[in-house]
Amino acid sequence: MSAPAATPGTDPLANITLLTICKIIQKYVNIRYADAKSGGAVMTEQPEESRRARGRVKWFDRSRGYGFIVLEEGGPDVLLHANALRAAGLACVSENTEIDVLVQQGLRGLQAVEVLALAPGADPAAAPVAVPLREDLPLEPARVKWFDKARGFGFCNVFGCPHDIFVHAEVLRRCGFSELLAGEAVALQIVEGERGRMAVIVVPWDRGAQQQ
Repeated sequence: MSAPAATPGTDPLANITLLTICKIIQKYVNIRYADAKSGGAVMTEQPEESRRARGRVKWFDRSRGYGFIVLEEGGPDVLLHANALRAAGLACVSENTEIDVLVQQGLRGLQAVEVLALAPGADPAAAPVAVPLREDLPLEPARVKWFDKARGFGFCNVFGCPHDIFVHAEVLRRCGFSELLAGEAVALQIVEGERGRMAVIVVPWDRGAQQQ
């Protein structure tokens, strides 16, 4: 009895090889699933436990959404992502600010997974970071009109009010910011100055919303 004729344009050996490969892959998947279900060892790397560390902010770029921390203990720099700051109620952090974080080994090196505490930076002219809100002033929602880091100041507009609110870099530094981005939503505590209204407290928008 002669073998069945192959379909024109196909290779029977290629079909057999493909079927064998599919069976091997399915067997491998079943073994991995059984190991995971039974609590056995699975061939995946488990994440390293986080640990507390202290360091100093090397730099942080809000437009890029990340920066780096230099640890007191030495070693490689630690990645500081904007999400970790956001979880702590911060939108930015100044250079040279002392910072306590939980660090964890990631795929690309050490990264901060939680911000635990901030302290004043090394600059002796810098005031304490994260100053408390003033009880005698309301928090007013505002949007950044512009801020020039080189000139050290900028302006915001309170929602529903056309007047500009002056914001100085020292106020930002005291509140844990290094700069503001145009169009960013923030919350301000404002006083009347000699040249008009000026911000004395700046906090992230989400923190301001929680205080309402």
